[in-house]
Amino acid sequence: MIREIDGIYYLNMLRAGAQNLNRHRTAVNDLNVFPIPDGDTGDNMFMTVNAAATKTAESVLLSVTASAAAKEMLLGARGNSGVILSRIFSGLAKGMKDADRLGVDGFTAALQTGVAEAYGAVATPVEGTILTVYREGVEAVAKKQPKSFDELFDMMLPAMRESLERTPDLLDVLKEAGVVDSGGAGLIYIMQGMKDALSGARYEALSVGGAPQPARVNLDAFTEDSVLEYGYCTEFLLRLQRSKVDLDRFDLDGFIDWLNAVGDSVVCFREGSIIKVHVHTMRPGDIFNHCQQYGEFLTTKMENMTLQHNGSHGMQELKLRRKPQKPYGIVTVAAGEGIQSLFSSLGVDVVVDGGQSMNPSAQELVKAFEQTCAETIYVFPNNSNIILTAEQAAQLYDNADVRIIRTKTIGEGYSAISMFDPDAGSADEITASLNEIIGGVVTGMVSRASRDVSGGAVEVIKDDYIGFVGDEIYVDEKTPEDALLGLCEKLSAGSYDILLILAGEEPQAENASKMADALSTKYPRSEVIMVNGGQPIYDYILILE
Repeated sequence: MIREIDGIYYLNMLRAGAQNLNRHRTAVNDLNVFPIPDGDTGDNMFMTVNAAATKTAESVLLSVTASAAAKEMLLGARGNSGVILSRIFSGLAKGMKDADRLGVDGFTAALQTGVAEAYGAVATPVEGTILTVYREGVEAVAKKQPKSFDELFDMMLPAMRESLERTPDLLDVLKEAGVVDSGGAGLIYIMQGMKDALSGARYEALSVGGAPQPARVNLDAFTEDSVLEYGYCTEFLLRLQRSKVDLDRFDLDGFIDWLNAVGDSVVCFREGSIIKVHVHTMRPGDIFNHCQQYGEFLTTKMENMTLQHNGSHGMQELKLRRKPQKPYGIVTVAAGEGIQSLFSSLGVDVVVDGGQSMNPSAQELVKAFEQTCAETIYVFPNNSNIILTAEQAAQLYDNADVRIIRTKTIGEGYSAISMFDPDAGSADEITASLNEIIGGVVTGMVSRASRDVSGGAVEVIKDDYIGFVGDEIYVDEKTPEDALLGLCEKLSAGSYDILLILAGEEPQAENASKMADALSTKYPRSEVIMVNGGQPIYDYILILE
Protein backbone atom coordinates (compact mmCIF):
# COMPACT_ATOMS: atom_id res chain seq x y z
CA MET A 1 0.00 0.00 0.00
CA ILE A 2 1.50 3.32 -1.10
CA ARG A 3 1.27 5.94 1.65
CA GLU A 4 3.73 8.57 0.35
CA ILE A 5 4.97 9.73 -3.05
CA ASP A 6 7.97 11.79 -4.12
CA GLY A 7 8.80 13.59 -7.36
CA ILE A 8 10.01 10.46 -9.17
CA TYR A 9 6.85 8.59 -8.25
CA TYR A 10 4.59 11.48 -9.27
CA LEU A 11 6.25 11.83 -12.69
CA ASN A 12 5.85 8.09 -13.22
CA MET A 13 2.13 8.49 -12.45
CA LEU A 14 1.84 11.30 -15.01
CA ARG A 15 3.57 9.20 -17.65
CA ALA A 16 1.24 6.30 -16.93
CA GLY A 17 -1.74 8.64 -17.21
CA ALA A 18 -0.53 9.92 -20.57
CA GLN A 19 -0.01 6.39 -21.87
CA ASN A 20 -3.44 5.22 -20.76
CA LEU A 21 -5.15 8.20 -22.39
CA ASN A 22 -3.15 7.61 -25.56
CA ARG A 23 -4.57 4.08 -25.76
CA HIS A 24 -8.12 5.44 -25.53
CA ARG A 25 -7.92 8.89 -27.12
CA THR A 26 -9.78 7.81 -30.28
CA ALA A 27 -12.69 6.71 -28.10
CA VAL A 28 -12.62 10.11 -26.39
CA ASN A 29 -12.50 11.87 -29.77
CA ASP A 30 -15.57 9.91 -30.84
CA LEU A 31 -17.60 11.33 -27.94
CA ASN A 32 -18.43 14.21 -30.23
CA VAL A 33 -21.60 16.19 -29.67
CA PHE A 34 -21.98 17.35 -33.26
CA PRO A 35 -22.38 14.68 -36.00
CA ILE A 36 -19.31 15.59 -38.06
CA PRO A 37 -15.81 14.04 -37.91
CA ASP A 38 -14.14 16.84 -35.94
CA GLY A 39 -13.74 15.33 -32.47
CA ASP A 40 -10.39 16.25 -30.97
CA THR A 41 -10.79 16.27 -27.19
CA GLY A 42 -8.77 13.10 -26.74
CA ASP A 43 -5.94 14.43 -28.89
CA ASN A 44 -5.92 17.79 -27.12
CA MET A 45 -5.87 16.29 -23.63
CA PHE A 46 -3.21 13.75 -24.58
CA MET A 47 -0.88 16.37 -26.05
CA THR A 48 -1.39 18.50 -22.94
CA VAL A 49 -0.55 15.80 -20.39
CA ASN A 50 2.14 14.31 -22.61
CA ALA A 51 3.94 17.66 -22.67
CA ALA A 52 4.49 17.17 -18.94
CA ALA A 53 5.27 13.46 -19.26
CA THR A 54 7.98 13.98 -21.88
CA LYS A 55 9.48 17.37 -20.99
CA THR A 56 9.61 17.29 -17.19
CA ALA A 57 13.06 16.52 -15.83
CA GLU A 58 13.16 13.88 -13.09
CA SER A 59 13.61 15.16 -9.56
CA VAL A 60 13.13 13.36 -6.28
CA LEU A 61 11.57 16.53 -4.87
CA LEU A 62 7.82 16.40 -5.36
CA SER A 63 7.38 20.18 -5.41
CA VAL A 64 10.00 20.57 -8.15
CA THR A 65 8.46 17.86 -10.31
CA ALA A 66 4.88 19.05 -9.81
CA SER A 67 5.77 22.67 -10.59
CA ALA A 68 7.75 21.77 -13.71
CA ALA A 69 5.04 19.41 -14.96
CA ALA A 70 2.35 22.05 -14.42
CA LYS A 71 4.37 24.60 -16.38
CA GLU A 72 4.81 22.20 -19.29
CA MET A 73 1.06 21.53 -19.32
CA LEU A 74 0.27 25.24 -19.27
CA LEU A 75 2.50 25.77 -22.31
CA GLY A 76 1.34 22.62 -24.08
CA ALA A 77 -2.38 23.06 -23.40
CA ARG A 78 -4.63 22.66 -26.43
CA GLY A 79 -8.38 23.13 -26.63
CA ASN A 80 -10.77 23.92 -23.80
CA SER A 81 -10.39 20.53 -22.14
CA GLY A 82 -6.61 20.76 -22.40
CA VAL A 83 -6.59 24.18 -20.77
CA ILE A 84 -8.83 23.01 -17.93
CA LEU A 85 -6.66 19.90 -17.53
CA SER A 86 -3.56 22.08 -17.26
CA ARG A 87 -5.28 24.17 -14.60
CA ILE A 88 -6.18 21.07 -12.59
CA PHE A 89 -2.54 20.07 -12.44
CA SER A 90 -1.48 23.65 -11.80
CA GLY A 91 -3.69 23.53 -8.71
CA LEU A 92 -2.14 20.21 -7.72
CA ALA A 93 1.30 21.80 -8.00
CA LYS A 94 0.23 24.69 -5.77
CA GLY A 95 -1.02 22.21 -3.22
CA MET A 96 2.36 20.42 -3.28
CA LYS A 97 4.40 23.59 -2.85
CA ASP A 98 7.44 23.10 -0.60
CA ALA A 99 6.74 19.35 -0.23
CA ASP A 100 9.64 16.96 -0.81
CA ARG A 101 7.23 14.05 -0.30
CA LEU A 102 3.51 13.94 0.32
CA GLY A 103 1.12 11.61 2.10
CA VAL A 104 -2.50 10.87 1.28
CA ASP A 105 -3.95 13.72 3.33
CA GLY A 106 -1.66 16.24 1.66
CA PHE A 107 -2.42 14.86 -1.79
CA THR A 108 -6.16 15.07 -1.09
CA ALA A 109 -5.75 18.72 -0.14
CA ALA A 110 -3.78 19.30 -3.35
CA LEU A 111 -6.60 17.70 -5.35
CA GLN A 112 -9.00 20.18 -3.78
CA THR A 113 -6.73 23.06 -4.75
CA GLY A 114 -6.94 21.68 -8.28
CA VAL A 115 -10.74 22.00 -8.17
CA ALA A 116 -10.53 25.67 -7.21
CA GLU A 117 -7.89 26.37 -9.86
CA ALA A 118 -9.88 24.64 -12.64
CA TYR A 119 -13.14 26.42 -11.82
CA GLY A 120 -11.29 29.72 -11.57
CA ALA A 121 -9.91 29.28 -15.10
CA VAL A 122 -13.36 29.39 -16.69
CA ALA A 123 -15.28 32.65 -16.77
CA THR A 124 -18.64 30.85 -16.57
CA PRO A 125 -18.16 27.28 -15.29
CA VAL A 126 -20.61 24.82 -16.82
CA GLU A 127 -21.68 21.74 -14.91
CA GLY A 128 -21.87 18.46 -16.78
CA THR A 129 -18.32 18.85 -18.03
CA ILE A 130 -14.81 17.79 -16.98
CA LEU A 131 -15.15 20.28 -14.11
CA THR A 132 -18.05 18.35 -12.59
CA VAL A 133 -16.44 14.95 -13.08
CA TYR A 134 -13.21 16.05 -11.39
CA ARG A 135 -14.92 17.95 -8.56
CA GLU A 136 -17.27 15.11 -7.63
CA GLY A 137 -14.40 12.62 -7.69
CA VAL A 138 -12.37 14.80 -5.33
CA GLU A 139 -15.36 15.38 -3.05
CA ALA A 140 -15.82 11.61 -2.68
CA VAL A 141 -12.20 11.28 -1.56
CA ALA A 142 -12.44 14.18 0.88
CA LYS A 143 -15.51 12.66 2.55
CA LYS A 144 -14.04 9.17 3.04
CA GLN A 145 -10.50 10.11 4.12
CA PRO A 146 -8.48 7.25 2.58
CA LYS A 147 -5.41 5.85 4.34
CA SER A 148 -3.37 5.02 1.23
CA PHE A 149 -3.06 6.15 -2.37
CA ASP A 150 -4.60 2.86 -3.51
CA GLU A 151 -7.68 3.62 -1.42
CA LEU A 152 -7.74 7.20 -2.68
CA PHE A 153 -7.99 6.18 -6.33
CA ASP A 154 -10.38 3.33 -5.50
CA MET A 155 -12.69 5.98 -4.04
CA MET A 156 -12.16 8.69 -6.65
CA LEU A 157 -12.43 6.71 -9.89
CA PRO A 158 -15.88 5.14 -9.26
CA ALA A 159 -17.21 8.54 -8.20
CA MET A 160 -15.81 10.10 -11.38
CA ARG A 161 -17.37 7.38 -13.53
CA GLU A 162 -20.75 7.87 -11.86
CA SER A 163 -20.42 11.60 -12.38
CA LEU A 164 -19.56 11.06 -16.05
CA GLU A 165 -22.70 8.98 -16.56
CA ARG A 166 -24.75 11.85 -15.12
CA THR A 167 -23.31 14.53 -17.41
CA PRO A 168 -26.12 14.15 -20.00
CA ASP A 169 -28.61 14.96 -17.25
CA LEU A 170 -26.82 18.26 -16.65
CA LEU A 171 -26.24 19.26 -20.27
CA ASP A 172 -29.06 18.93 -22.79
CA VAL A 173 -26.61 19.01 -25.69
CA LEU A 174 -25.03 15.77 -24.41
CA LYS A 175 -28.40 14.11 -23.92
CA GLU A 176 -29.53 15.04 -27.43
CA ALA A 177 -26.33 13.64 -28.93
CA GLY A 178 -26.48 10.48 -26.78
CA VAL A 179 -22.95 10.89 -25.44
CA VAL A 180 -21.21 11.67 -22.15
CA ASP A 181 -18.77 14.53 -21.70
CA SER A 182 -15.57 13.82 -23.61
CA GLY A 183 -13.33 15.91 -21.32
CA GLY A 184 -14.55 14.04 -18.26
CA ALA A 185 -13.93 10.73 -20.02
CA GLY A 186 -10.38 11.78 -20.92
CA LEU A 187 -9.64 12.78 -17.33
CA ILE A 188 -10.82 9.39 -16.07
CA TYR A 189 -8.40 7.63 -18.42
CA ILE A 190 -5.56 9.80 -17.08
CA MET A 191 -6.50 9.11 -13.46
CA GLN A 192 -6.83 5.39 -14.18
CA GLY A 193 -3.32 5.41 -15.61
CA MET A 194 -2.03 7.23 -12.53
CA LYS A 195 -3.64 4.55 -10.35
CA ASP A 196 -2.05 1.80 -12.47
CA ALA A 197 1.37 3.29 -11.69
CA LEU A 198 0.83 2.51 -8.00
CA SER A 199 1.66 -1.10 -8.84
CA GLY A 200 5.30 -0.05 -9.04
CA ALA A 201 5.66 -0.61 -12.80
CA ARG A 202 8.04 1.82 -14.47
CA TYR A 203 6.54 4.00 -17.22
CA GLU A 204 8.84 5.72 -19.67
CA ALA A 205 8.02 8.98 -21.41
CA LEU A 206 5.87 8.22 -24.44
CA SER A 207 7.46 9.31 -27.71
CA VAL A 208 4.63 9.63 -30.19
CA GLY A 209 5.48 8.28 -33.62
CA GLY A 210 8.52 6.29 -32.53
CA ALA A 211 11.83 7.13 -30.97
CA PRO A 212 12.99 10.67 -31.63
CA GLN A 213 15.76 10.95 -34.16
CA PRO A 214 18.84 13.07 -33.49
CA ALA A 215 18.55 16.52 -34.99
CA ARG A 216 20.35 16.80 -38.33
CA VAL A 217 22.42 19.94 -38.57
CA ASN A 218 22.52 21.69 -41.92
CA LEU A 219 26.16 22.74 -41.97
CA ASP A 220 25.50 24.99 -44.96
CA ALA A 221 23.12 27.11 -42.89
CA PHE A 222 26.06 28.69 -41.04
CA THR A 223 29.28 28.91 -43.03
CA GLU A 224 32.66 30.55 -42.54
CA ASP A 225 31.14 33.71 -44.08
CA SER A 226 28.00 33.80 -41.93
CA VAL A 227 27.29 36.40 -39.27
CA LEU A 228 25.75 35.40 -35.93
CA GLU A 229 22.43 37.24 -36.17
CA TYR A 230 20.14 35.57 -33.66
CA GLY A 231 22.50 34.41 -30.95
CA TYR A 232 22.18 31.24 -28.90
CA CYS A 233 19.16 29.73 -27.19
CA THR A 234 20.68 28.82 -23.83
CA GLU A 235 18.98 26.73 -21.16
CA PHE A 236 20.24 25.12 -17.97
CA LEU A 237 19.38 23.86 -14.52
CA LEU A 238 21.72 25.27 -11.88
CA ARG A 239 21.94 23.67 -8.44
CA LEU A 240 22.91 26.35 -5.91
CA GLN A 241 25.80 25.19 -3.72
CA ARG A 242 26.09 26.05 -0.03
CA SER A 243 29.84 26.27 -0.48
CA LYS A 244 29.37 29.13 -2.93
CA VAL A 245 26.30 31.05 -1.80
CA ASP A 246 23.97 31.57 1.13
CA LEU A 247 20.83 29.79 -0.09
CA ASP A 248 18.53 31.77 2.18
CA ARG A 249 19.88 35.12 1.00
CA PHE A 250 20.32 34.36 -2.69
CA ASP A 251 18.96 37.37 -4.62
CA LEU A 252 16.86 35.84 -7.41
CA ASP A 253 15.54 39.22 -8.56
CA GLY A 254 19.08 40.55 -8.91
CA PHE A 255 20.07 37.37 -10.74
CA ILE A 256 17.21 37.85 -13.22
CA ASP A 257 18.11 41.52 -13.69
CA TRP A 258 21.65 40.49 -14.61
CA LEU A 259 20.34 37.95 -17.15
CA ASN A 260 18.12 40.60 -18.74
CA ALA A 261 21.13 42.91 -19.00
CA VAL A 262 23.25 40.39 -20.92
CA GLY A 263 20.53 38.48 -22.79
CA ASP A 264 16.91 38.42 -23.86
CA SER A 265 13.77 36.24 -23.77
CA VAL A 266 14.62 35.42 -20.16
CA VAL A 267 12.61 32.80 -18.29
CA CYS A 268 13.98 32.12 -14.82
CA PHE A 269 12.47 30.64 -11.69
CA ARG A 270 13.64 28.90 -8.55
CA GLU A 271 12.42 25.64 -7.08
CA GLY A 272 14.23 24.91 -3.84
CA SER A 273 17.95 25.09 -4.55
CA ILE A 274 17.50 24.65 -8.32
CA ILE A 275 17.45 27.60 -10.71
CA LYS A 276 15.85 27.03 -14.13
CA VAL A 277 17.11 29.43 -16.79
CA HIS A 278 16.19 30.07 -20.41
CA VAL A 279 17.91 33.01 -22.13
CA HIS A 280 18.80 34.16 -25.64
CA THR A 281 22.29 35.63 -25.79
CA MET A 282 25.12 36.40 -28.14
CA ARG A 283 27.72 35.26 -25.54
CA PRO A 284 26.57 32.09 -23.72
CA GLY A 285 30.03 31.50 -22.31
CA ASP A 286 29.79 34.68 -20.26
CA ILE A 287 26.50 33.49 -18.76
CA PHE A 288 27.83 30.03 -17.90
CA ASN A 289 30.96 31.51 -16.28
CA HIS A 290 28.96 34.01 -14.25
CA CYS A 291 26.37 31.52 -13.04
CA GLN A 292 28.91 28.93 -11.98
CA GLN A 293 29.96 31.22 -9.13
CA TYR A 294 26.63 30.34 -7.46
CA GLY A 295 26.52 26.59 -8.05
CA GLU A 296 26.99 23.74 -10.51
CA PHE A 297 25.04 22.79 -13.62
CA LEU A 298 22.70 19.79 -13.65
CA THR A 299 21.75 20.13 -17.32
CA THR A 300 22.78 22.50 -20.11
CA LYS A 301 21.57 23.12 -23.65
CA MET A 302 22.86 25.65 -26.17
CA GLU A 303 21.66 25.98 -29.76
CA ASN A 304 22.66 28.35 -32.53
CA MET A 305 19.40 30.10 -33.44
CA THR A 306 20.57 30.94 -36.92
CA LEU A 307 20.48 27.23 -37.68
CA GLN A 308 17.07 26.93 -36.06
CA HIS A 309 15.79 29.98 -37.89
CA ASN A 310 16.80 28.40 -41.20
CA GLY A 311 14.82 25.29 -40.37
CA SER A 312 17.62 22.77 -39.91
CA HIS A 313 16.01 21.39 -36.75
CA GLY A 314 12.54 21.13 -38.25
CA MET A 315 11.27 24.06 -36.19
CA GLN A 316 11.52 27.86 -36.09
CA GLU A 317 13.11 29.30 -32.98
CA LEU A 318 12.30 32.78 -31.77
CA LYS A 319 14.54 35.65 -32.74
CA LEU A 320 16.14 37.71 -30.03
CA ARG A 321 13.39 39.79 -28.48
CA ARG A 322 12.96 43.20 -30.01
CA LYS A 323 11.12 46.16 -28.65
CA PRO A 324 7.65 46.61 -30.18
CA GLN A 325 7.95 48.40 -33.50
CA LYS A 326 4.29 49.26 -34.08
CA PRO A 327 1.22 50.04 -31.99
CA TYR A 328 -1.06 47.21 -33.19
CA GLY A 329 -0.63 43.67 -34.46
CA ILE A 330 -2.95 40.84 -35.47
CA VAL A 331 -2.68 37.10 -34.81
CA THR A 332 -5.28 34.66 -36.08
CA VAL A 333 -5.76 30.89 -36.26
CA ALA A 334 -6.75 29.13 -39.48
CA ALA A 335 -6.38 25.82 -41.31
CA GLY A 336 -6.10 25.53 -45.06
CA GLU A 337 -3.54 27.19 -47.31
CA GLY A 338 -6.14 29.29 -49.10
CA ILE A 339 -7.69 30.65 -45.91
CA GLN A 340 -4.28 31.38 -44.44
CA SER A 341 -3.28 33.29 -47.58
CA LEU A 342 -6.55 35.19 -47.43
CA PHE A 343 -5.83 36.33 -43.88
CA SER A 344 -2.25 37.26 -44.77
CA SER A 345 -3.57 39.41 -47.62
CA LEU A 346 -5.73 41.26 -45.08
CA GLY A 347 -2.62 42.31 -43.14
CA VAL A 348 -2.49 39.63 -40.44
CA ASP A 349 0.97 39.51 -38.88
CA VAL A 350 0.98 35.82 -37.93
CA VAL A 351 -1.44 33.09 -39.00
CA VAL A 352 -1.15 30.15 -36.61
CA ASP A 353 -1.87 26.84 -38.31
CA GLY A 354 -4.85 25.21 -36.65
CA GLY A 355 -8.59 24.99 -36.30
CA GLN A 356 -11.17 22.31 -35.67
CA SER A 357 -9.49 18.98 -34.76
CA MET A 358 -6.03 20.62 -34.80
CA ASN A 359 -6.01 23.16 -31.99
CA PRO A 360 -2.73 25.03 -31.44
CA SER A 361 -1.08 24.99 -28.04
CA ALA A 362 -0.68 27.97 -25.75
CA GLN A 363 3.07 27.90 -26.45
CA GLU A 364 2.49 28.15 -30.20
CA LEU A 365 0.32 31.21 -29.64
CA VAL A 366 2.91 32.78 -27.35
CA LYS A 367 5.50 32.37 -30.11
CA ALA A 368 3.11 34.07 -32.51
CA PHE A 369 2.74 37.00 -30.09
CA GLU A 370 6.53 37.25 -29.88
CA GLN A 371 6.87 37.36 -33.67
CA THR A 372 4.24 40.08 -33.98
CA CYS A 373 6.33 42.74 -32.20
CA ALA A 374 3.46 45.09 -31.35
CA GLU A 375 2.39 46.99 -28.28
CA THR A 376 -1.21 45.76 -28.57
CA ILE A 377 -1.99 42.42 -30.19
CA TYR A 378 -5.49 41.44 -31.31
CA VAL A 379 -6.03 37.69 -31.40
CA PHE A 380 -8.78 35.98 -33.39
CA PRO A 381 -9.10 32.27 -32.40
CA ASN A 382 -11.91 31.58 -34.93
CA ASN A 383 -12.99 28.50 -33.00
CA SER A 384 -14.78 28.18 -29.66
CA ASN A 385 -12.40 25.40 -28.64
CA ILE A 386 -9.37 27.66 -29.01
CA ILE A 387 -10.61 30.68 -27.04
CA LEU A 388 -9.54 29.37 -23.62
CA THR A 389 -6.12 28.42 -24.98
CA ALA A 390 -5.72 31.91 -26.42
CA GLU A 391 -6.71 33.48 -23.10
CA GLN A 392 -4.19 31.28 -21.28
CA ALA A 393 -1.47 32.26 -23.77
CA ALA A 394 -2.31 35.92 -23.17
CA GLN A 395 -1.79 35.41 -19.44
CA LEU A 396 1.59 33.79 -20.09
CA TYR A 397 2.79 36.67 -22.29
CA ASP A 398 3.61 40.00 -20.66
CA ASN A 399 5.44 41.90 -23.39
CA ALA A 400 2.30 43.31 -25.01
CA ASP A 401 -1.32 44.12 -24.31
CA VAL A 402 -2.96 41.01 -25.76
CA ARG A 403 -6.68 41.36 -26.58
CA ILE A 404 -8.63 38.17 -27.33
CA ILE A 405 -11.51 38.83 -29.72
CA ARG A 406 -13.72 35.79 -29.04
CA THR A 407 -14.36 34.80 -32.66
CA LYS A 408 -15.91 31.34 -32.89
CA THR A 409 -15.86 30.92 -36.67
CA ILE A 410 -13.67 31.74 -39.64
CA GLY A 411 -16.46 34.03 -40.83
CA GLU A 412 -16.35 36.13 -37.69
CA GLY A 413 -12.57 36.36 -37.87
CA TYR A 414 -12.60 37.29 -41.56
CA SER A 415 -15.25 39.96 -41.16
CA ALA A 416 -13.58 41.58 -38.14
CA ILE A 417 -10.07 41.53 -39.61
CA SER A 418 -11.22 42.85 -42.99
CA MET A 419 -12.78 45.84 -41.21
CA PHE A 420 -9.96 46.36 -38.71
CA ASP A 421 -9.18 50.08 -38.45
CA PRO A 422 -6.09 50.95 -36.37
CA ASP A 423 -7.15 54.61 -36.43
CA ALA A 424 -10.57 53.93 -34.90
CA GLY A 425 -9.49 55.19 -31.48
CA SER A 426 -7.96 53.70 -28.36
CA ALA A 427 -7.30 49.98 -27.88
CA ASP A 428 -10.53 49.72 -25.89
CA GLU A 429 -12.52 51.46 -28.63
CA ILE A 430 -11.03 49.19 -31.31
CA THR A 431 -11.85 46.14 -29.20
CA ALA A 432 -15.46 47.28 -28.78
CA SER A 433 -15.76 47.90 -32.51
CA LEU A 434 -14.42 44.44 -33.38
CA ASN A 435 -16.79 42.76 -30.94
CA GLU A 436 -19.69 44.62 -32.53
CA ILE A 437 -18.64 43.51 -36.01
CA ILE A 438 -18.53 39.81 -35.19
CA GLY A 439 -22.07 39.99 -33.84
CA GLY A 440 -23.46 40.70 -37.32
CA VAL A 441 -21.82 37.85 -39.27
CA VAL A 442 -23.47 34.57 -40.26
CA THR A 443 -21.18 31.61 -40.91
CA GLY A 444 -22.59 28.38 -42.35
CA MET A 445 -20.78 25.08 -42.73
CA VAL A 446 -21.18 22.04 -44.95
CA SER A 447 -19.69 18.73 -43.83
CA ARG A 448 -20.27 14.99 -44.07
CA ALA A 449 -22.40 13.52 -41.28
CA SER A 450 -20.51 11.03 -39.11
CA ARG A 451 -23.67 9.37 -37.71
CA ASP A 452 -27.46 9.29 -37.94
CA VAL A 453 -29.37 11.89 -35.95
CA SER A 454 -33.12 11.61 -35.45
CA GLY A 455 -35.65 13.57 -33.48
CA GLY A 456 -34.52 17.02 -34.56
CA ALA A 457 -35.92 19.43 -37.10
CA VAL A 458 -33.81 17.71 -39.78
CA GLU A 459 -33.36 13.96 -40.09
CA VAL A 460 -29.65 13.30 -40.56
CA ILE A 461 -28.40 10.18 -42.34
CA LYS A 462 -24.83 9.00 -41.88
CA ASP A 463 -22.54 9.96 -44.78
CA ASP A 464 -24.99 12.54 -46.12
CA TYR A 465 -23.92 16.18 -46.17
CA ILE A 466 -25.38 18.59 -43.66
CA GLY A 467 -25.58 22.38 -43.76
CA PHE A 468 -25.53 24.07 -40.36
CA VAL A 469 -24.87 27.25 -38.43
CA GLY A 470 -23.48 26.78 -34.93
CA ASP A 471 -25.25 23.72 -33.55
CA GLU A 472 -28.41 24.13 -35.66
CA ILE A 473 -28.72 21.82 -38.67
CA TYR A 474 -30.73 23.25 -41.56
CA VAL A 475 -30.40 20.70 -44.38
CA ASP A 476 -29.37 17.12 -45.11
CA GLU A 477 -28.45 16.33 -48.73
CA LYS A 478 -26.61 13.66 -50.71
CA THR A 479 -23.92 15.99 -52.10
CA PRO A 480 -22.03 18.92 -50.56
CA GLU A 481 -23.17 21.17 -53.41
CA ASP A 482 -26.85 20.45 -52.76
CA ALA A 483 -26.28 21.03 -49.07
CA LEU A 484 -24.69 24.42 -49.81
CA LEU A 485 -27.57 25.44 -52.08
CA GLY A 486 -30.10 24.35 -49.46
CA LEU A 487 -28.27 26.17 -46.69
CA CYS A 488 -28.15 29.39 -48.73
CA GLU A 489 -31.90 29.16 -49.27
CA LYS A 490 -32.64 28.53 -45.58
CA LEU A 491 -30.47 31.49 -44.58
CA SER A 492 -32.04 33.85 -47.17
CA ALA A 493 -28.60 34.44 -48.66
CA GLY A 494 -30.01 36.81 -51.26
CA SER A 495 -30.67 39.41 -48.57
CA TYR A 496 -26.92 39.81 -47.94
CA ASP A 497 -24.54 41.98 -49.95
CA ILE A 498 -21.70 39.47 -50.02
CA LEU A 499 -21.61 35.66 -50.16
CA LEU A 500 -18.04 34.54 -49.50
CA ILE A 501 -17.62 30.79 -49.97
CA LEU A 502 -14.49 28.90 -48.96
CA ALA A 503 -14.14 25.57 -50.75
CA GLY A 504 -12.43 22.85 -48.70
CA GLU A 505 -10.05 20.04 -49.51
CA GLU A 506 -12.67 17.67 -50.94
CA PRO A 507 -14.72 19.63 -53.52
CA GLN A 508 -13.18 19.59 -56.97
CA ALA A 509 -12.34 22.94 -58.56
CA GLU A 510 -14.90 22.27 -61.30
CA ASN A 511 -17.69 21.74 -58.76
CA ALA A 512 -16.74 24.87 -56.83
CA SER A 513 -16.73 26.94 -60.04
CA LYS A 514 -20.18 25.63 -60.99
CA MET A 515 -21.45 26.50 -57.51
CA ALA A 516 -20.21 30.06 -57.85
CA ASP A 517 -22.00 30.43 -61.19
CA ALA A 518 -25.20 28.87 -59.83
CA LEU A 519 -25.29 31.11 -56.77
CA SER A 520 -24.49 34.23 -58.82
CA THR A 521 -27.45 33.42 -61.07
CA LYS A 522 -29.75 32.68 -58.14
CA TYR A 523 -28.74 35.79 -56.17
CA PRO A 524 -27.97 38.48 -58.79
CA ARG A 525 -28.07 41.33 -56.26
CA SER A 526 -25.37 39.76 -54.11
CA GLU A 527 -21.67 39.57 -54.80
CA VAL A 528 -20.65 35.90 -54.82
CA ILE A 529 -16.97 35.20 -54.14
CA MET A 530 -15.61 31.65 -54.30
CA VAL A 531 -12.18 31.06 -52.73
CA ASN A 532 -10.20 27.83 -52.61
CA GLY A 533 -9.79 27.69 -48.82
CA GLY A 534 -8.29 24.21 -48.67
CA GLN A 535 -9.66 23.67 -45.16
CA PRO A 536 -10.16 20.15 -43.75
CA ILE A 537 -13.49 18.74 -42.46
CA TYR A 538 -15.74 21.40 -44.00
CA ASP A 539 -16.49 20.99 -47.71
CA TYR A 540 -17.75 24.55 -47.82
CA ILE A 541 -17.72 27.49 -45.42
CA LEU A 542 -20.34 30.13 -46.20
CA ILE A 543 -19.82 33.68 -44.89
CA LEU A 544 -22.74 36.09 -45.21
CA GLU A 545 -22.18 39.82 -44.75
